[in-house]
Amino acid sequence: MPADLAVIGLGCSGLPLARAATAAGVGTIGFDPDERAVAELSAGRPPADAAATPAEIRRMLAGGFRATTNPAVLGRVRTAVITVPTPLGADRARDLSAVRAAAHTLASQLRPRTTVILESTVYPGGTEEILRPLLEEGSGLRAGRDFHLACSPSRTDPGNRVYGYRNTPQVIGGLTPACTEAAAAFFGRLTDKVVRARGPREAETCKLLETNYRQLNIALMNEMAVFCHDLGIDLWDVIRCAETKPFGFQAFRPGPGVGGPGVPLDPNYLSFRSRSLGYPLRMVELAQEVNERMPRYVAQRATTLLNEHGKSARGARILLLGVTYKPDHPGRQGSPADEIATRLRELGAQLSYHDPYVLQWRVAGRPIPRADFLYEAAADADLTLLLQQHRTYDLQGLAAKAQLLLDTRGASPAGAAHRL
Repeated sequence: MPADLAVIGLGCSGLPLARAATAAGVGTIGFDPDERAVAELSAGRPPADAAATPAEIRRMLAGGFRATTNPAVLGRVRTAVITVPTPLGADRARDLSAVRAAAHTLASQLRPRTTVILESTVYPGGTEEILRPLLEEGSGLRAGRDFHLACSPSRTDPGNRVYGYRNTPQVIGGLTPACTEAAAAFFGRLTDKVVRARGPREAETCKLLETNYRQLNIALMNEMAVFCHDLGIDLWDVIRCAETKPFGFQAFRPGPGVGGPGVPLDPNYLSFRSRSLGYPLRMVELAQEVNERMPRYVAQRATTLLNEHGKSARGARILLLGVTYKPDHPGRQGSPADEIATRLRELGAQLSYHDPYVLQWRVAGRPIPRADFLYEAAADADLTLLLQQHRTYDLQGLAAKAQLLLDTRGASPAGAAHRL
């Protein structure tokens, strides 16, 4: 099957797109410079942290999908979608090096009338200020005249069993109206609804608004969790009652911190842009500060709970349950479990973990032992700390086995465990 689409970057955004396109009958190739990831995919195995199962990869290959490290294939497709990661660097500044590298690679192969779409998260203006000049300089073509250029931010939610590519509307903002329509024509083959933004900047900012809406509301719940604990109030019961209101309230829940490829990072893109205009986005930055405090708070709660039961954190056996950033998914990007483990280990705790999706776990270069037998490990641990609520965990049974259970997700029955 001839390739019609090239997905550049086969990570948490690229693989779902490639899977949806292949399922829709679109000839799809995946380009990634990571030879190991390409080899894994070609052998029918998902790379680490991939948003796909082995069975899904095998179906993709049977449907004609192929992965490659050869950039020459990019010159033989009508649509190229850039889905590379844009994380934060060590200095917490945005790292768009992968976007720049993808642009350089694509520019050398770009043909006239190709539609180029950016799915990677960038700050407002990134499509026009970073991607466009690199493509134009490297190809000698002009965006909006010789090739189409648009931004269509990723809306994938790995592990979501209700919303996938087909029933999640796709937002598209093109450099010109013709660019928007070209991108809309492509995504119209994959999704039931296409939403046209006024331009790339509106599409980019839509992504940031969506993730910051969640970030701010989670921050509110995290502050309420600390407040209610200090007053002896059951926040989880408060939320249960509040969500019965049929208008004006949407339930969010606290947790040990936020994770994933977008939520903890996107506020930095938005606040970076606002600072360049001379003023901060104070609510966004404050929400991030609140959420970043939660791993430390969870470690403190664990220590206090041990002390209340006559045990010291030093030498205590602590079992961490669920170390991924979301339930029932193997992704670990930005998971708060890493910082919590680091803090507990610095206090002298002896850590082990259990996660059905993570077979090996290293924190700060040091491995943490994996518990093979969950109930035996919980019974042996001085404290069992639930960080992620995977569907396979029977919280009632674990509460009965564990010496102490601290539930940071409110998943256990009332009275069965200590809850955040």
